Amino acid sequence: MSKKHLLISLSVLAMIATMAVVVVVVVSAGDRGHSRSAIGVVDATISATKAVTVHLPIVQGASPGRWQPSPGTSWQWQLTDLPVDQSFDVDVYDIDMFDNDASTVAALHAQGRVVLCYISVGSWENWRPDAGQFPPEVLGNDYEGWPGEKWLDISRIDLLSPIMRARLDLCRDKGFDGVEPDNVDGYLNETGFLLDYQDQLTYNIWLADEAHARGLSIGLKNDEAQAVDLVAYFDWAMTEDCFADEWCEEMAPFTSAGKAVFAAEYTDQFTTNQFLNQVCPQAGAMNLDVILKHSGLGAWRQGCP
Repeated sequence: MSKKHLLISLSVLAMIATMAVVVVVVVSAGDRGHSRSAIGVVDATISATKAVTVHLPIVQGASPGRWQPSPGTSWQWQLTDLPVDQSFDVDVYDIDMFDNDASTVAALHAQGRVVLCYISVGSWENWRPDAGQFPPEVLGNDYEGWPGEKWLDISRIDLLSPIMRARLDLCRDKGFDGVEPDNVDGYLNETGFLLDYQDQLTYNIWLADEAHARGLSIGLKNDEAQAVDLVAYFDWAMTEDCFADEWCEEMAPFTSAGKAVFAAEYTDQFTTNQFLNQVCPQAGAMNLDVILKHSGLGAWRQGCP
């Protein structure tokens, strides 16, 4: 299946180590194929050529003390049904950034937990307090199955950067140790924009650099097609339904590098017995840290023995 191909030409002006890097992105139309057969025809128009200037900070080296987990790290993921159930004996809690305050993070820290903030970086959610700050031109198609949510034009880092930087600042200021960035594979979906592999790669690397500049750990979520290219930039990875959809092996670049892969499977695909008897042995062999969750992502959790 073919779509319009966006040929990317990047010109980078390096100033000095304490100054910004200016990236000029010129996009022109062409043809390309797509690696995921479920993608339909993008309902979008784009000018033949566009230029975008993006100011990126220079980030040098790893942030001192940044959390970089290895395989074998236990975790809990709760985004709904607040308050957060803090009773699970796990290494890591992954919770919503906007819906939880600094006191929740501090309480989890007092129990010795690492705490991650969930934010969507590839979609607009109309219920978030900063929803009104997104320019109309970056809002794309409705996110199917999620009312009130739309895809973002992640090629416009110049327009998204003030919003995403403010979100990362808030994550840091509330005391979180790292960030779970959702929807970092929009280029594989019907966003309403002609996004390609390089658009996503550029945006994801920018996000990783911004998180690291704040001392935050960051994970690559689901974007398995870019795992090889992005493993050096991200501290860990996270998957949804990789066992159900049979693509877990695509995350091997992370485990091979000694980086944790947090895998979530759902009860609409596996019963608890199937999870324990089928998924857990496979996860152990692949060095993945897997849990079973209800799709609502409340407190309920089933881990492996």
